[in-house]
Amino acid sequence: MACVARVVAIESPERMADAHAIRRRVFIEEQHVPEELELDEDDQHALHALALMDGRAVGCGRFVAHGGVEVKIGRMAVLAELRGTGIGQAILEFLMNEARRRGFSRAVLHAQLAAEGFYLKQGFLPVGPVFEEAGIPHRKMERPLQAI
Repeated sequence: MACVARVVAIESPERMADAHAIRRRVFIEEQHVPEELELDEDDQHALHALALMDGRAVGCGRFVAHGGVEVKIGRMAVLAELRGTGIGQAILEFLMNEARRRGFSRAVLHAQLAAEGFYLKQGFLPVGPVFEEAGIPHRKMERPLQAI
C-alpha cells in the first residue's frame, strides 16, 4: 500500500491534541512508556508534524533545534494498522525538509532498535552503542540534511 497521507506542520491546539492522541496510543499504551517521559518540555518549542489521511490524523513526529546546526528528530509514531505504508517516511522527509529550509545541516535521533532498519533506509547512520531509553533499547543515529 502506497502512502496517501498528507503531512502538515501542526499550528493549532486541536492538531496538537491529535498528535498527542497518536503518541499516547503508540508510546504509552502499546510500548508502555511512562506518560511523564512521553509528554515532555520539548513539546513547547518543537516543530511538530502531523500525517493526515482523508482528514484523519494517522502519524506524527517532531524536531527540536540543538544549537544552530542540528535538529533532534523524535516522537515519530504511526498508527499500528498503517505501519509499513510510507507514512513514517513521509513524516521524516517533511521534518528533514523543514529543518533544511530553516538552515539546519544535520539531524540526529534516538532510534528504537526495532526501527533502526527504517532509519538506515533514510540515510541515517548508527553512532555509538545501544542504550536504554524509557525501558526500550535505542541507538543514536545521525545524517547530514543535504540530499543523499
